[in-house]
This record gives sequence, C-alpha cells and structure tokens, in this order.
Amino acid sequence: MNKSLRIISLLSIVTLTILFFNGTNRDNVESVVNTHKNYKIKALKLPSNLNLAGERVPIEQSDIRERMDRELLVNTYWQSNGLLLLKRANKYFPILEPLLKKHGLPDDFKFLALAESGFIDETSTVGAAGMWHFMKKTGKEFGLEINKNVDERYNIEKSTKVAAEYLKKSKERFGSWTLAAAAYNAGNYGIAKRLEAQHVTNYYDALLPDETERYIFRILALKEVINNPEKYGFVFEKDDLYTLQKTTTIKVDTAITNITSFAKRFGMTYKEFKIHNPWLRENKLNNKSRKLYEVKIPVE
Repeated sequence: MNKSLRIISLLSIVTLTILFFNGTNRDNVESVVNTHKNYKIKALKLPSNLNLAGERVPIEQSDIRERMDRELLVNTYWQSNGLLLLKRANKYFPILEPLLKKHGLPDDFKFLALAESGFIDETSTVGAAGMWHFMKKTGKEFGLEINKNVDERYNIEKSTKVAAEYLKKSKERFGSWTLAAAAYNAGNYGIAKRLEAQHVTNYYDALLPDETERYIFRILALKEVINNPEKYGFVFEKDDLYTLQKTTTIKVDTAITNITSFAKRFGMTYKEFKIHNPWLRENKLNNKSRKLYEVKIPVE
C-alpha cells in the first residue's frame, strides 16, 4: 500500500470512529461507560453510640467524626479485605474470646488483635510478629521464648496472656482502655510524653502520631462492620466463613529431632503440623532445658 492510500485509510478509520461515538450508538456506549447507573458508593451514617470497651466515642466533635468516617469508609469499601477479615474473625474469635475473659480484658480487644495482624502469619516491616504483633524485645520482656527454634509470639494462648498483661498495665497507668489501646500502638512512654506535653488526659483530646491517630478508629470500624456486616453490604452464608479445625493437646518435655517424622506418627504432614503449631519455627524442637511444651494435634 502506498503512502497516499495509507493516509486515506487512516483518515477513514478516524472518521468512522468519530461517527460511531457521535451517532446512533452513542447511548449504548454511554450505558457501558457510566457505571454509576448500576453501582453507587453511598455516604455512611455514623452510629451515635460508638464505644471502645464501654468508653464512649465523642462522635459529636467534628474532627472525631471525620476520623471515624474515614476508617469506616475504608473498611466498608475495601470490600475484598473486609470480607476476608469477616471470614478470619469467624475462625479465630472463638479462641480469643474465652482467653480475653480469662485474662481480664474486655471483649473488644479481639478487634485490636484483628487490626494488628489481620489474623495472618506475617512479620511486619519493623519485625512485629504473631496475632498480637509483638516486637522481639517486648515479647521477651514479658516472658515469651523467642529464638530461631521457638517463637511464642505465634502461640495464641501465650501471646494473648502477654497482650493482656501489657494492656492491663497500660490501663492502670492511664486510667482508660482507649489510651491503653493507643499505647499498644505507640508505646506507654510515647503516649505518656505527649499527654504530659499537651496537658491532656484523654485520647480524643491528644494530638498523636498519624498511625496512632487512626489506630483506635480502625479498631472501632472493624468492630462496627463485623458486628453488623449486612448493614455495610457484606452478604454471605455461614459456610462461606473460615473455621479452625478442632485439636487435642499433647505435652512434650523432650527434644523433637525431626518434626516431619513426629507429625507422621500422628497421621499428619509437616505442613499440617506447622499450621497448628506455628510457634515451632524449624523442623525440630531443641528443648535442651526439658521445658514442658504443649503441641496441638488435629482431631478428625
């Protein structure tokens, strides 16, 4: 094809395209492009009775209202993440709830654990690990065994006990569960320093680091959405949710030289064993001190 014909062909394509978008098919094109006809993003009405562990949220204050609105919008319209958190909550809340009660923490703190880790086995960029996202230093200070072989930050029972100790000490120091939760994010020293400098004693009156500013409201948003999923557009059936396989516990006070072989004795693969005992970080348990450990074995 010579140069003139190529130019004519190109002009013809452009002309036909313009005619298509300005002609009889325009309405059909708009019906595809304008997705708002089928999908609406609605503003949310904030509940007036929001509270964390029974401590009221002053939602009538404009800055508090905006911060709460932000987190509720994020956790409502990030639909895939919201649905995943709902599914995982059904899996782990039944374990957490009796542990929180046993250790004297309000039930709302299960939402703090969810906000921290999303109930997934990942280490944060700063090294926090486990359901409660403990740093190594803090975990060790509160008695958790943390090394290459064993990391009890991944033991739900032991890490929940430590989280309860930390939070109750913060509550004694600040006189508020809300400030205790904020201190879980920013540290007791960091919160105390800012409260003192600003001459305030209430979380909602303090100017805090950005992450801590959002932290309490994210917990509150998760509580609101998970307690009222249909209100925020999440539709599912009971069997869509995740569940944790039932287990029995055996006590071990010796070394396990090979976890693969140990698991096989109980009809498990190495992978199945690690799913139920993520605190064992290697394919062995050293246990030179003959410490008593509890190992979970799935029940058929």
